[in-house]
Amino acid sequence: MLYGAHVSSAGGISKAIDRAEELRCQAVQVFTQSPRMWKPTAHTEEQTERFRARRADAGIESVVCHALYLVNLASPDREIHAKSVAAMRATLETAAAIDADGVVFHVGSHLGAGLEEGLALVVPALRGLLELTNDRLWLVLENSAGAGGTIGRSVEELATIVDRLDRHPRLGVCLDSCHWWVSGVHITDRVALDSAVGELDERIGLERLRCLHVNDAEVGLGSNRDRHTTLGKGTIGKGMATFLGHPAFQGLPAILETPDADGSYADELRLLRRLHKKGLAAA
Repeated sequence: MLYGAHVSSAGGISKAIDRAEELRCQAVQVFTQSPRMWKPTAHTEEQTERFRARRADAGIESVVCHALYLVNLASPDREIHAKSVAAMRATLETAAAIDADGVVFHVGSHLGAGLEEGLALVVPALRGLLELTNDRLWLVLENSAGAGGTIGRSVEELATIVDRLDRHPRLGVCLDSCHWWVSGVHITDRVALDSAVGELDERIGLERLRCLHVNDAEVGLGSNRDRHTTLGKGTIGKGMATFLGHPAFQGLPAILETPDADGSYADELRLLRRLHKKGLAAA
């Protein structure tokens, strides 16, 4: 397992590697622009070159970029849909420039229009965006917490997207532990987790699993509420060891997204390592 965190790119995108190196990360996730603004950040060639060089120096084995929170490829609002596609294109272009391994994104919400209506917008948008991927850079669907009309709340919904895109060879999946838990998957119970992983393998294929988001949850199992909290301080708690120790997840980037109150991941990364070792011992 590659231990990592979502770090700031303030001061230039290559600064993310400096911060990841200070934390002794093996994987890193970054935003390529402000996550709550449509306007893309213009990255200089000097910054993208420094990012690639510093990554090699620091031994960072995996880099993923996270698309904007604003993105909603299922939106029936034409302006929002167009802005979402443009933002995804900008993220993919920057990701390609820094030699990232994936762009993780939330599919979005159909806003009550219905799943089929949402997918009618999502699938053609993704077909065009997949043209910007390459042998290294994948487009990576993140599972959702399942609130409202969000798409991707289940393996079946994610599999439907993969199938309708003709099982494109560079379309992957990111599993968020908090989202899986609140969508009803008991990730702290080995039998239940085995069943969920088996469904993922059967419907999508474990070879498409590209990274993990490791977040605890403020709310309970099956609550369908997207409320992250710091590792070890939520309703998943020490049971996260079962999730981390599952054989299907070994070798993957495990990205922390919820820092401690002081903004640091140092203590959380130490806990991540301990819980992973505990999970492996029990597996």
